[in-house]
Amino acid sequence: MQQSQPQVLYTPEQRAKRDATRWTMVQGVLAPVQFLVFLVSLYLVLNSLKTGENTDWALASVVVKTLVLYAIMITGCIWEKVVFDKYLFAHAFFWEDVVSMWVMALHTAYLWVWWQGSWSATEQLWLALTAYITYGINAAQYIRKLRMARLQKPQHSLVNVSAQVSA
Repeated sequence: MQQSQPQVLYTPEQRAKRDATRWTMVQGVLAPVQFLVFLVSLYLVLNSLKTGENTDWALASVVVKTLVLYAIMITGCIWEKVVFDKYLFAHAFFWEDVVSMWVMALHTAYLWVWWQGSWSATEQLWLALTAYITYGINAAQYIRKLRMARLQKPQHSLVNVSAQVSA
């Protein structure tokens, strides 16, 4: 009976690059900051939709969330270039990057309608919620990959274990 091999996210060379670059730390700091901003903004958006209060705060919080998203996306592209030699759509993070493009498109659309003032506040908040749903899906994808990376043993360890089992 053949066991399936777990997906390998990083080659030993990529793992070394990941561990050596400062962009890994930048991502490690920005991700929880962005999530905290998201939670505060989500609360403000939902509260505004429910009560009609603090709508200006809710609308502005989505702008702040979007700016933090841009920061993490730009630095994430740099991280991906350092580790995988591609700014986006590296094999290990292809689907995460695809969903990230939807997240960026919805957040950017929000900025556009907010700036133009062509939609009502309620419509803007519903667009923000749509963007936040895609962000939640994307965040879950990245958390899954982070967990996979933590569980993945360095390649040389797998080779040593295989050699010991074969002997």
